Amino acid sequence: MAGWTIEERSWDDAAGAALRAAQRAELDARYGSGDHEPGAAPSAADVDVFLVAVRGGAAVGCGALRRLDATTAEIKRMYVTPPSRGTGVATALLRALEAAATERGWPVLRLETGTEQPDAWRFYEREGYRRVPLFGGYESSALSVCYERVLAAGTG
Repeated sequence: MAGWTIEERSWDDAAGAALRAAQRAELDARYGSGDHEPGAAPSAADVDVFLVAVRGGAAVGCGALRRLDATTAEIKRMYVTPPSRGTGVATALLRALEAAATERGWPVLRLETGTEQPDAWRFYEREGYRRVPLFGGYESSALSVCYERVLAAGTG
C-alpha cells in the first residue's frame, strides 16, 4: 500500500462532494466557462459505485461508475487533487473501479473526457483504454473525447 486507502462511499459524502467541486472548478478554469459538460451529470440516483481515495485522513481522489446497460458502465468524476497526482492514486482508483465493474458483471467500461484534457488522454491510453466514437449524450459534443476498455476476466 502506498499510503492511501480506497473507500466506497455514498455519492452525497461530504469529502466526495468537495472533490467533485474542486474538479469542477479546475475544469471551469481550463475550459474558460462552466458550460463544458455534455450529457447528463451523474447524481445519487444513477451512480452505482462511488470511491474515494484517502491519505492521512484527507480525501485525495475520487471516481464513480454509472451503469449504461447490462454489460457496460461509464466512469464518471475521476479526479485526483493536484498534490497527489503522479503518486499512483489515479491508477489505484481506476483499478478499483475496474474491479467493482467486474464484480457487478460489467465487462465494458466507457468514459468521456474533454478536448482540453490531453493529460487525461495520456493517462487512459497508458492504462489500456482506446479512443472510441462519441456515445450517448456526447454524440454531438464538440468538446468530448471518448474511451473504452473491455476488461479481461479477473481484472482488478
